[in-house]
Amino acid sequence: MTVSWEAPDDDHPARRAARASMEAAAGGRREEWLALFAPDAVVEDPVGPSMLDPEGKGHRGPEGRARFWDENIARVRKFHFHVKDSFANGPACANVVTITTAMDGGITMTIDCLTVYNVDENGLVTSFRAHWEPDRAMATLKKG
Repeated sequence: MTVSWEAPDDDHPARRAARASMEAAAGGRREEWLALFAPDAVVEDPVGPSMLDPEGKGHRGPEGRARFWDENIARVRKFHFHVKDSFANGPACANVVTITTAMDGGITMTIDCLTVYNVDENGLVTSFRAHWEPDRAMATLKKG
């Protein structure tokens, strides 16, 4: 299983978008993942300046999100998303998640994070913000 959901699962548009995003990423389905976003949506993963976004301005618009997929998500060979809690209200859903990634060469990394999805009236993601600390994640790197 690539997504395990042990959190509240009441039907909510932002929670549906969050699950669809994780399932598409875990399944390597680029076009499906990109289609979840409104045209002007922003992805901040992680929030703030990092090695994935040196300026900390997020990945904006269709081209920015596609580039984020190609440069980051596509490099992961296997994802496991373990959703421990989920809070959905208004146009948003915040999830407490542990993401385990497997990359080439048997390298794994674990990311403990809080992910926040905001959606519009059509259920399209207008913003995705992942709060995690790169140094903490990098400290979990293992070669198996």
